[in-house]
Parts: sequence; structure tokens; C-alpha cells
Amino acid sequence: MPNFKLIRVWSCIVALSCVSALMGQDADYKMQGEYSGTVSADGELKFGLQVIALGDSKFTGVGYRGGLPGDGWDKSEPKRVENVKSVDGKLMFEAWDATVQVANGVATVLVDGQSIGELSRLERKSSTLGKKPPQGAVVLFDGSSVDGWEHKGKPANMTDDGLLKQGAQSKKKFGDHKLHIEFLLPYMPKARGQGRGNSGLYLQGRYEVQMLDSFGLSGENNECGGIYSIKKPDENMCYPPMQWQTYDVEFHAAKFADGKKIEDAWMTVAHNGVVIHDKVKLPKKTTAAPNNEGPEPGFVYLQNHGNEVRYRNIWAVRMDLDKASGASESETNQDCVLELNREQEARQSNENYKAQIEMDMNYALYLPAEYEKKKIGH
Repeated sequence: MPNFKLIRVWSCIVALSCVSALMGQDADYKMQGEYSGTVSADGELKFGLQVIALGDSKFTGVGYRGGLPGDGWDKSEPKRVENVKSVDGKLMFEAWDATVQVANGVATVLVDGQSIGELSRLERKSSTLGKKPPQGAVVLFDGSSVDGWEHKGKPANMTDDGLLKQGAQSKKKFGDHKLHIEFLLPYMPKARGQGRGNSGLYLQGRYEVQMLDSFGLSGENNECGGIYSIKKPDENMCYPPMQWQTYDVEFHAAKFADGKKIEDAWMTVAHNGVVIHDKVKLPKKTTAAPNNEGPEPGFVYLQNHGNEVRYRNIWAVRMDLDKASGASESETNQDCVLELNREQEARQSNENYKAQIEMDMNYALYLPAEYEKKKIGH
């Protein structure tokens, strides 16, 4: 017989750990973040620093010449200093023949014990944060309800403060469209790799732009902003966890004739207002996509990996206006057809959902220490 008391205790621990991950209010969290400023070395030089919390007062520092990514970085190789432990609330990074001392929201750059400049901690905001849907846009989520979303055949979930939870797909479906979405990654300092704040935005349920806490990483195709398994972002624009971020996507669907694909889908993606993919062709569906490639429109899918990712302000603008504009007869007929096909599509994707449930459970029980052993991918 199962030990139900033990199960209840374990459930409480898991629930509390999820809440802590979202709140992220420990001393390490307060030191983690982005720093920017100038130093005096052969003139005034701008530098950026990213401080990444690893748990237990350990941090990695990444320095950028010219400024932070998206804010002046000259694209030279960043300087990484791994696994430095803070002592009495201070961090000391050795880089570029200098010592960078981080304390109380300031990174002081020292050479031979003398300060040559300071970098101040800042919290950047995307230039498209809070962007309003234009006239004629399809508002998918505005915090008032989840009527436009479902989760594996059941209603999607929303928090008490009006945020959409991970693991949801839109009831409306789209061909060519532009999409705006805002997302919040949880603070999970002891997690690593794909177990750290993982979700994903799937256009048409087919092509994924990865969502992951990749703050300070190199920026690969399986990291934040990457088109999963297809292309890495031109620049890693991932902000620290617990800061709102944006994706603005222009998506053009694949074209089919006589049941065969004759033209790949493509997309342009801006992450936090910076273009990281420019008209990138999509030769295949991406890993774990619930839909196969096809001529039919598809839903917006927000992946569930068991991490507490949150979303708000989601809207889309249809670009195939000759097929859908306002409350036209063609759109009404299309919506009717999609409604009739929904049950059939749900049955067809049932096996995909079962597989996804197994993946979700794997990630919900994921132990960071086992990451290198298991080499867990997506």
C-alpha cells in the first residue's frame, strides 16, 4: 500500500519549491543580474557584465566589451569566469588583467588595487513590453480569462493574478501571422541546461522558438531564442529570470500543392526588441511539435516541461487578409471547419500528447545533479 502521508509531504515540498522558484528573493538573486558602465583604460571604454546565480552562493560572471548584448557589445569573445563563491556579500572576478568586485549593486573594476571604473546593476525592459494590439488583431490572452486556450483537451490554467500558465494551446488557428507574447522565466539557480525554466513557443504547433533560462549562456539553437534544432539566435538576448521578456514574430506558413510541400515556412523573430532571426527558413517541424507539417492553419502552443513559466499580453495579426479579415464570411466558414475538425485532430495527436506527458513528468522530477549523466536534451 502506498504511503499516502509520505506522498502528501513530498507534494508539499514540490509545491513550495515551485513557489520559491517563482519568487526568487534570496541573497543570490539580488546579486544576480546585468551591470553596465565605463572604465578608464586608454580612454573611456564601455563594458557589460552578466552575473549568473548557480545556487549556494556560487556565481558565473560574463564580461562583454562595448556593453551588454543588444546594448553595444562589439561581438568579441566574452570573458567567462566560472563558479566563483561570494564571501560576506562580495564577489571577486579576475578578468582582463583586472579584478571585478561585485557588491551592493555595483561592480567595481580594480587594477593594482585602484578603481578604474564602476558598472551599475540595471534591469532592462524590452522596447516592445506592454505593446498594445493594433486594430483588427486577434487578442489571444489579456489576463481576463483562458476561454481562448486549452490544455490537452481540458481548459488551460491561469494564476490568481491573471497570468497564463505553461502547457496551453490556442483554440484559434493561424496561417501567415504576426505574434506578440510576453513571458516570465522562473528563478531556478540550482537547475542546469534544459531543466532551467524550460518552455517553448510553437508557431502553428509546428515550429518552436525556445523559451529557457539561458541568461549568460552562449546562445545555441536549444537555448532561449533558438529555433530548436534549426538555428541559434544571432545574439543571446535572454534577460535574467523573473524579468518580463518579449517575442515578436512574423511567421509565414509553408506552401503545399497536390499534397506536397513546395516552399518552406519562414519566420523573423525579435527577442526583447532585438532581431535575432531574419527571414529564417524552416525546413522541418521542430522536436516534440504536436502538429506535423501541412497546409492547414495551426494553433499557438506554449510547451509544458514542468517549470513555472508564465505568459501575458498575447495577440496576433493575421496577414492572409484575403482569407480572414474582421468578421468576414470566409473567416466564419473557416472557423466552423476548424471547429468540426478539432475533435478529429485531438484524436490524431493523442499519441503526441501521451509522449509529451511523459516528457513533462521527466522534467517535473528532473534532478540537476543527474543532468550530465542523462544528457537530457529538449
